[in-house]
Amino acid sequence: MDLTKEIKELENIRRSDSNKVFTMYLNTDPSDPEQQGGEWKIHYKNGMRNFESYLKEDEDKEELKNFQLVKQKVDKFIKGNEQKFLRGVVIIATADEEVWFADRVQMRLKTEFFWQETPELGQIKKLEESYPKTGIVLVQQNEVKVIESYLNEIEEIYSYELNMDTDDWRQKVGPRKANASSWRQELQTHKKIISQLDMKQISSVGTKKLLQN
Repeated sequence: MDLTKEIKELENIRRSDSNKVFTMYLNTDPSDPEQQGGEWKIHYKNGMRNFESYLKEDEDKEELKNFQLVKQKVDKFIKGNEQKFLRGVVIIATADEEVWFADRVQMRLKTEFFWQETPELGQIKKLEESYPKTGIVLVQQNEVKVIESYLNEIEEIYSYELNMDTDDWRQKVGPRKANASSWRQELQTHKKIISQLDMKQISSVGTKKLLQN
């Protein structure tokens, strides 16, 4: 996911009258003491119910209909992804489906709900600023691992090994998806960062750029 691109597109969204934009930030962090009993489910239900009650009292049938259409889509996403939730959920949507952004994130969020003319982008912009694309290099005997992370999640691992006969570094395997849980544990035990490795010996141009950033 390119969050920068998504944010730029969302910044251009503006609706009027009854066709508003729904934005939700939901804290689902299981390590949060306030979430130990799955409290996020209660916060979610209360937030959606409060909006619906307010719109019913306002007697704007068209706006209520639009909100209920969004609610159906959001409910479907929540139920379909509940078992895969990480630490937070972000959803931005409109009734006509021209806007639909839904993602599980590895950062704790402040639970908030918005129904207004524009998307509420405060927290998502903060995520982008706080967790940029990052490269970490680890040394393991005759092997080098380059770990690429974005938005606090490990995205790719590039592995290189040293040929003792030629003294060259060669990529062992092409880019592969990381096992996030095992690599977080390994990152805690391997703290030695490459300081003298001749990067010209690593042939991957993409990895060179990663290490330069």
